[in-house]
Amino acid sequence: MATAEQNECASAPQKTRSAGLAHSPVLALASLSLATLLSSLGTSIASVGLPSLMQAFGASFQSVQWVVLAYLLAITALIVSAGRLADMVGRRPLLLGGIALFTLASVLCGLAPTLWLLIAARAVQGLGAALMMALALAFVAETVAKERTGSAMGLLGAMSAIGTTLGPSLGGFLIAGFGWRAIFLVNVPLGLLTFALAWLALPARGKAAQGVQGGFDAIGTVLLALTLAAYALAMTLDRGHFGALNIGLLVAAGIGVVLFGVAQTKAKSPLIRLARLYDIRLSASLATNLVVATVMMATLVVAPFYLSRGLGLNAAMVGVVLSTGPLVSALSALVAGRLTDRFGAHRMMVVGLFSLAVGTSLLSLAATKLGIASYIVPIAVTCFGYALFQTSNNAAVMSGVAAGERGVVSGLLNLSRNLGLITGASLMGAIFAAASTGERQSQDMLTSAAAAHGMQVTFQTATVLAVAALLLALLSTRAGGRLSVRQQPS
Repeated sequence: MATAEQNECASAPQKTRSAGLAHSPVLALASLSLATLLSSLGTSIASVGLPSLMQAFGASFQSVQWVVLAYLLAITALIVSAGRLADMVGRRPLLLGGIALFTLASVLCGLAPTLWLLIAARAVQGLGAALMMALALAFVAETVAKERTGSAMGLLGAMSAIGTTLGPSLGGFLIAGFGWRAIFLVNVPLGLLTFALAWLALPARGKAAQGVQGGFDAIGTVLLALTLAAYALAMTLDRGHFGALNIGLLVAAGIGVVLFGVAQTKAKSPLIRLARLYDIRLSASLATNLVVATVMMATLVVAPFYLSRGLGLNAAMVGVVLSTGPLVSALSALVAGRLTDRFGAHRMMVVGLFSLAVGTSLLSLAATKLGIASYIVPIAVTCFGYALFQTSNNAAVMSGVAAGERGVVSGLLNLSRNLGLITGASLMGAIFAAASTGERQSQDMLTSAAAAHGMQVTFQTATVLAVAALLLALLSTRAGGRLSVRQQPS
């Protein structure tokens, strides 16, 4: 009969193996990477299924577009609150809960018998994605050494780009072979794998972040969610054609900002400590992130028209050429992480923004006589700059945040990016439409010349924004450096 000591000795190897898994940074990064992949895939894969959903449910485009909007609105409205809640109760249980919620909602989406139940399930799926997006960035500091932060951020950026790139092609393949329900059910095995890896590998220390005291700011959460939802709806309804409803929603969003600010000054435990935004580098990073996302949205909104109408490419070739940008972003993000670790985040931010401005400037010179090269070369420069900026900006912000604020600051980073994408979809689309109107043969016929002119004007605007972002980064770096010198003891 075995003694207690023998049983303990026999179980020691198993405990050692379990501990090794539990503290493996490789597995931890794998789980965070998959969580990032799933959240970005959730957006891109659904868009390709809208025509099939119109046919399956006999619905209009205005109705089925809510399958995409519900997901984006849930992420945008709740991502900051998700980060704050995680700072209070612990990031590991919230991330695991987000993965589980996303996976369960994917099942409900795949089994939904009606369109409106599908839309409701997509909103729940968006809540799970908000938790995954906010906490993946926040967890990096707990899983890798500080000098490897840039590489880890680059990996997450690459996975986000891969999810965006993979969505349309994977979705088209699944719909052709198995029907529209497969584009949601494919998330289930991926979600289960992500949950298992996160359960095994993510550090469990600190069930609640140290230094975070007080209760959850329910009033601030509701006000912020309603404000962000109003803004997102104003910028997305009717595809950017502003009417009375859009203007009313923008006014409501403006009022919401004021009410939220007042509520935060009076709350005992505010959702966002407004004094935190007085940090020059943080505020500048958030603003620059928003501007850069606005610029990048032009490549998604305008480029398809230029490639199809301006260059006369068929749908298959348009898809292939459009995949160039996300592919370059994915590959560049891995290189960007190493560059950030080696040369410093703030320096690489400036280099990335300079490359972005050069790329958009080249796109503004697009000439149809140069063919596909007039798009592929400039977009490669643009996307390299974007990947370098995104990786270094995330690393710079998250490396300077206290443990008790990582969740909410990560949420703010993701929020600024989402707001930029939403703004860019409306703003850049409106600029392209206005610039190409004079060259059209008719209201509905977009000629090659019209597409080229619209492309040029849109990316001239994008270049101005990219240069403004570059100047903001330079000024904030200099101001932050002066502030650091002043605070040093004499």
